[in-house]
Amino acid sequence: MEYSYPFSIDWTTDEIVDVVEFFEAIEKAYEKGVNRQELMEKYRKFKKVVPSMAEEKTYFREFEEESGYVSFKVVKKMKEASGDELIRI
Repeated sequence: MEYSYPFSIDWTTDEIVDVVEFFEAIEKAYEKGVNRQELMEKYRKFKKVVPSMAEEKTYFREFEEESGYVSFKVVKKMKEASGDELIRI
């Protein structure tokens, strides 16, 4: 698929990389599944860049409009799971 990832021009290159890697993990959860621990690490990095819930919802919505992937569902499933489960939507 061809679409862009949401980001802010105020972020550093490393912050943009962390956000893009998180959204790539969301894609992976839909396409083939992603290890919960891997997803949690990418989500932690994402939350360092986007700490507020309001901002998170905005970026999740932008990503969903571009890709069709619902980040909230993946994060919710990650939080409900335990151990090294495979997160797949």
